[in-house]
Amino acid sequence: MRDFRGKVAVVTGGAGGLGRATAERLIRAGAKVALWDLDRDRLEETRRLLDPLGVVAAYALDVGDRDEVFDAARRVENELGPVDLLDNNAGIMRPGTFLEADLQGVEATVRVNLLSYMWTTKAFLPGMITRKRGHLVFVASAAGLVGVAGMAAYSASKHGVVGFAESLRQELRRDKIEDIGMTIVCPSFIMTGMFDGATPPRWTRWLTPEEVAEKILAGVCSGKLYVSEPALIKWLPLMRTLPAAVYDRITRITRADSALEGFSGK
Repeated sequence: MRDFRGKVAVVTGGAGGLGRATAERLIRAGAKVALWDLDRDRLEETRRLLDPLGVVAAYALDVGDRDEVFDAARRVENELGPVDLLDNNAGIMRPGTFLEADLQGVEATVRVNLLSYMWTTKAFLPGMITRKRGHLVFVASAAGLVGVAGMAAYSASKHGVVGFAESLRQELRRDKIEDIGMTIVCPSFIMTGMFDGATPPRWTRWLTPEEVAEKILAGVCSGKLYVSEPALIKWLPLMRTLPAAVYDRITRITRADSALEGFSGK
């Protein structure tokens, strides 16, 4: 998708952070954007902020609720038109180790970070296939490529996003559906408040929502499958080929095993 003018985009988790930054760039590029978020006040604040730039609409819903997702999808297509770009960006992170985590927190993490992506894709992909145009963006994480201490449920959900997206892409290719683009986004820590108090592993840095949003749109325009920031993130899957002792030594050297110490994010 090289031209966003007149296209309709849905951005989940669109009230702030990376979602807001991505929505702003889509609107500036000429797209009509539907913001989805659970936080009604922040959602309306973002809508007012972006309204002078172009067409933007706000939909308050729980993206982890399947019925709410399908209802909102119908409303968007009735009010803005058929959806051309789906940016699955909604996400939550709960602090603490897995043994410390409460069951409701684990469930909520998987529901928002993974199941919501499946529900939204179910809602919009069939129409994209019928119209023979569309693009799916799946915001995963560097923690979706390797496990990270202190975020077991989060990392599991993001591994699930990567596996879901890659499997879906292979199904589309097998069925000769070649008109649907896909971009999987795997950034390190982004300054959105989600990971306040954390320390990026050695040789990585804090990313801004604006720079990651720029990379996402560039990836969509160029048809890039993976957007990994910083660039070295793309090599993380190779860690799985290493002996366990070497793997563990690297996590200690990079301080990846202690990145969440001091974490106080929202």
